[in-house]
Amino acid sequence: QVELVESGGGLAQSGGSLRLTCTASRSILSFDVMNWYRQIPGKQRELVAGITVNAQAEYADSAKGRFIISRDYVKNEVYLLMNSLNPEDTGVYYCKAVRRRTDIGTSDYWGQGTQGTVSS
Repeated sequence: QVELVESGGGLAQSGGSLRLTCTASRSILSFDVMNWYRQIPGKQRELVAGITVNAQAEYADSAKGRFIISRDYVKNEVYLLMNSLNPEDTGVYYCKAVRRRTDIGTSDYWGQGTQGTVSS
């Protein structure tokens, strides 16, 4: 059983920053990819950033140059530092862990989400 717990959401002003943390119940190096998603009411979750087991990071266009994904594999934590926030960044942020195995396929694990709200 894998548990992911997000924290660090809250209220920020436009131009400000938030730092989200995803804490995993097992080694994050056991996952191929760790992702952050954002969901706005009435819309599908969208990928914001991801980091591979080899520490390669990728970002959605909306996040490039403003957000930084990082990890601490000793603490089993993945972080999303969000800078230069604007109201369009408001949403529930979810952590997802992906494990790919040739024998059993792909397994996705989700956290419960943390709300981030940016005021104008």
